[in-house]
Amino acid sequence: MKNAVVVTFALATLFLIAASARAQPAPAAQPGPETATFAAGCFWGTEEFFRKVPGVLETRVGYTGGHTKDPTYEDTSSGTTGHAESLELKFDPAKISYTQLLTLFFKMHDPTTPNRQGNDVGTQYRSAIFFHGEQQRQAALALMQRIDKSGAWHAKLTTEVAPAGVFYPAEAYHQKYLVKHPGGYDNHYLRNISF
Repeated sequence: MKNAVVVTFALATLFLIAASARAQPAPAAQPGPETATFAAGCFWGTEEFFRKVPGVLETRVGYTGGHTKDPTYEDTSSGTTGHAESLELKFDPAKISYTQLLTLFFKMHDPTTPNRQGNDVGTQYRSAIFFHGEQQRQAALALMQRIDKSGAWHAKLTTEVAPAGVFYPAEAYHQKYLVKHPGGYDNHYLRNISF
């Protein structure tokens, strides 16, 4: 009889513990890395700028936004592929938000010059945001509206906002180019503007 009471008590206790565990909400999942894709002229300088930003976990340069499959640098440089020299980066949203990245994007290049950044001219050097999901699209459009209203730039923004498509990584010699070639060509810098 004593054993039966102990077993019954043990089973009841286990049942209450299990029921209590099911009633507890699961801990919130930690957000994983997110992806952002930007085009801001020559991808060497774009990568060099963003790879130093705290919260950016990894970067790679490549081609996106066009119609040619597996383009090369030479293909993209011809201006016939529709692709832009672009940067794809992974970031930790717990350390830097997408809106903060967008703010840096709009300060580190001139988003008012269509198909041009500094000495680089052509559609492959256009200003573009390739969004990964509706939240990124909305964030980009809202910030662009705020920037245009602020008058921070001398002209209206020409930045393209389009869904992210296939990203074709550039050739190995373009990856981290300015790390391998310090002092190489780069016309990207943080402008002292507010919007």
